[in-house]
Amino acid sequence: MKNESGSRRRVARWPLALASVVALGALVPAPASAQVPARFYWKSLSGANAVPLIVNSISGNTNPFDPSHLVTPGANVDATLALPGYARTFSLGGRAALFAVIAPMGRISGEVTAGGGTVRETARGFGDPTLELDVNLVGRPAQKNLVDALRYEPGFSLDLIADLAVPVGEYDNTRTLNLGQNRWYGRVGAPIVWQLGPWVPGRRTTLELLPAVWLFGTNDDFVGQTLSTDPMFQVDAHLTRDFTERIWGSLDGVWYTGGKATIDGVEGEKLDNLGIGITLGYHINDNLGLTVGYKSTINDKAPGDIQMDGFMVSLVAGWHPLVEAAKRLSGE
Repeated sequence: MKNESGSRRRVARWPLALASVVALGALVPAPASAQVPARFYWKSLSGANAVPLIVNSISGNTNPFDPSHLVTPGANVDATLALPGYARTFSLGGRAALFAVIAPMGRISGEVTAGGGTVRETARGFGDPTLELDVNLVGRPAQKNLVDALRYEPGFSLDLIADLAVPVGEYDNTRTLNLGQNRWYGRVGAPIVWQLGPWVPGRRTTLELLPAVWLFGTNDDFVGQTLSTDPMFQVDAHLTRDFTERIWGSLDGVWYTGGKATIDGVEGEKLDNLGIGITLGYHINDNLGLTVGYKSTINDKAPGDIQMDGFMVSLVAGWHPLVEAAKRLSGE
């Protein structure tokens, strides 16, 4: 009876802890953070749900709501973003899959000094909602029950993701700083999770990569001009490690290149920038997870380089009907 009780507690605890990890921070879209957070593409029990409350404070010379990172040399931009969303895991053709939606909102202000004068702009309201579909291609089959979840180890997994931002956010064609971007954009990527060592809570280590290509439509009313952007290639990398059963950390890196902007036929420079960061995560309980993180660009001395840094705090609630039922049966 003692072993059975311990098994039930394990069933109740870890599948849902992983379900919460699915949305931790990673529902923060790349436009806001310039990097996909660690452990987002870990797999969990099909049918899990997560709702995040995420806040970002970001400063730099580019609009953090804009994933193309259009740089304004000499600009000083500050933004506070609130990012509510929803994520759900499911099985698609026997493979693990995930659907997520994020609805950015907040405020942004900036100023740029040129020709002896200073121009200031502010904006607030709602940004462009972003949808994501993630389907696993290589790796373990989808976890369809609690036994699958208990036996699961990622080994090596490769996914295919597709993101799409819907241009319905607030936009003023007399300003260069906006929460909405007045154009369609999205990305296609291939998240990789590579398990290093044993898959035991408190000892888990992963190397995670996400190469992706961002594609941008045309904004035909960018302060009365036409803005087009070349495709941008981005690679995110994370080395993550459990410190205890409930606390984990990650060393983060990002590289982006391409994304040359053209405004009314005048071409800008393509990006070639690096960023680094650190993330700490804490599983408060089986249904709540907290992460805090900091990220900053490093090769950002030239006027056309991205200069951006920011703090992120996220609180995510996750649940699964099967896990909740198991917890009730075990008396937890």
